[in-house]
Amino acid sequence: MCGIAGILRIHEAGSPAPPPEVAIPEAWLDVLDESIRHRGPDGQGRFRDRVVRGDGATVDVALVHRRLAVIDPAGGHQPMVSERGRPGRDEGLVAVAFNGCIYNHRELRQELQRAGHEFATDHSDTEALIHGWREWGQDMPRRLDGMFAFALWDRRQASLVMARDLAGEKPLYEGLSEDGRLCVFCSTVPAVIRGLRAAGFGRVMEMTDRVLHEWIRFGYGHRPPMTWVHEVEPGGVRLARGPEGREIVTIGRREPLPERDDRRRLSADDLDRLLERAVVERLEADVPLGCFLSGGVDSSLIAHYAKKAAGTLRTFTVAMPEPRYDESAYAEAAARHLGTDHVPLACEVRPAEDLVRLVEGLGLPFGDSSLLPAAWLSRAARSHVTVCLSGDGGDELFGGYERHVVGRALGRYRRVLAMFPSGLVRERDPKSRASKLSRLARAARHGGYADLRSIFAADDLRRLGVGVDVPVALIDDPLRDDFLTYLPQDLLRKSDTASMAVALELRAPFLARSVVHAAMGAPLSVLMPRGQRKGLLRQVARKHLPAEIVDRPKMGFAIP
Repeated sequence: MCGIAGILRIHEAGSPAPPPEVAIPEAWLDVLDESIRHRGPDGQGRFRDRVVRGDGATVDVALVHRRLAVIDPAGGHQPMVSERGRPGRDEGLVAVAFNGCIYNHRELRQELQRAGHEFATDHSDTEALIHGWREWGQDMPRRLDGMFAFALWDRRQASLVMARDLAGEKPLYEGLSEDGRLCVFCSTVPAVIRGLRAAGFGRVMEMTDRVLHEWIRFGYGHRPPMTWVHEVEPGGVRLARGPEGREIVTIGRREPLPERDDRRRLSADDLDRLLERAVVERLEADVPLGCFLSGGVDSSLIAHYAKKAAGTLRTFTVAMPEPRYDESAYAEAAARHLGTDHVPLACEVRPAEDLVRLVEGLGLPFGDSSLLPAAWLSRAARSHVTVCLSGDGGDELFGGYERHVVGRALGRYRRVLAMFPSGLVRERDPKSRASKLSRLARAARHGGYADLRSIFAADDLRRLGVGVDVPVALIDDPLRDDFLTYLPQDLLRKSDTASMAVALELRAPFLARSVVHAAMGAPLSVLMPRGQRKGLLRQVARKHLPAEIVDRPKMGFAIP
């Protein structure tokens, strides 16, 4: 887990290019380095290269890396640079700056070694990216099981490749200058903005109404609400280069998800094996590792597999000051059943101070209040471990929210629901049955399923004068919709921000490639039999956990 950044710059053919240290000054790189310092306290590195292409254009590149050393601390320094992959073959220089963890790197290493590649490190997962790029090119990211965001420079092609993992666990943003000849990329939005400003381009804070409306409505969005700044999408690969000396062009494509197949039957035994393997693969670390434990199905199941494989396991929960929001008693009961070394953490509450620090670090108008308890838990756990397993993704893949059940009913019963006089209900308690029914009725009248996960309903937005009409969106697959939107844009953005603020690496076994593909391809009737939330996952949990854990009502990670 780290922070990455860098700059790609193209000088037009026919005009003399300045020296590399002038084309991309060290002062610009200093700005990027300082912006990501908090993500990697264990090391730092920089890389520069220049290529004069056949068309006469000069291409400069610089990579910046801040390291949190988790796997192969001695050999995994970055940016990692390699001149050759196989003896006797001049395959050109490849350099990479990488954030995340590749859990199947040992399998990939063996496969690449059989193909003739010679590795220089003992067990660095980063090196698998370099040799994998030489062997598989742009298909390489699809072979990775892991959380990752990387920027890879290929001197022979004079191009920069940026890619992210399938679910979007690790962030990566890029911004283009007004003249289109300079690209700044980084793990955080503030670093991109500061990098562009350091290079003399200052229009990055212009906003568009359409994008800003999305952020106001949901508290998150599919792209930053600033012009010139873009997010490499989850599962996406972007190739940044300047064809024939023209401005930089970033060409992106997203890895498709499996389509649901009514003939496919994912059994509880199949899912049990997939989850156990995903957890075991996420236990590799050369630093202390633990597991978040709330006492709910997701975290308890992950802790079960981890304890079984590791023998000993430290689990963590944070005690919230408000009893209605405190899950520590449930977590302690689960820990006793699992036999883990449980550590209840004192909640160091500094909401105003923390909110300013976290939003400044994120650089986006984020609207999910659970960012605060996530930060408190991460900060407390970091004093004990460097890596923690989490339950992120379980709800989105297996149907854990009430809206996953009622969202499908909107299409069938929309007209009846729309007749409910929601204005008569006083929505003081969002968890009350009356408030939920009122929200469902408003969704039926105005915004459809999207209203069920929005902060401001569509009719509220119109009264606020935000200004755009929101069509009623009725969807057949609410799980897929949440996996593509709510999970990466809200939950994983929150988890990365909260954990990396204190340089804590979070790993989410539910987001293993094998688990995602199995869940996305299975019929909803299999995942949620008889409309039961997380029905299939609960079948797995009953094999390992007592009923008081499996059947406990979902509380959610919220604050008073």
